[in-house]
Amino acid sequence: MATIAVNDTNFNEIADEGIVLLDFWAAWCGPCRTFGPVFEKASQKHEDITFGKIDTEAERALAEGFDITSIPTIMAIRDGIVVFAQPGALPEPALEDLIRQVRGLDMEAIRKEIAADIDAGAEGPEDGRKP
Repeated sequence: MATIAVNDTNFNEIADEGIVLLDFWAAWCGPCRTFGPVFEKASQKHEDITFGKIDTEAERALAEGFDITSIPTIMAIRDGIVVFAQPGALPEPALEDLIRQVRGLDMEAIRKEIAADIDAGAEGPEDGRKP
């Protein structure tokens, strides 16, 4: 599957189920341009994962909603929960390792941890939905 352009209109449609990898980028960003082909190649290899690109210049509300302060930023969402977010371009082996780790997550344990944090009144991890 090729990467898709993610915007305010289609974000919630793609982020609720399965694995979604997001690349927050901008055309003027050199590291973003370097990482783009790596991200695209991974999208061709892992057709069961949704790969989305968010142009931070065009989609400022999404970028601000996720507190993106540096680009590129790579974000992984699984079953509607943000499980990884990190600024910086990843080399191909690191991106493949990230994909392997996201696939291996015990989502039931993560949901229980989030519920326990909420029950305890703690500020737990975001649920992955747009603010």
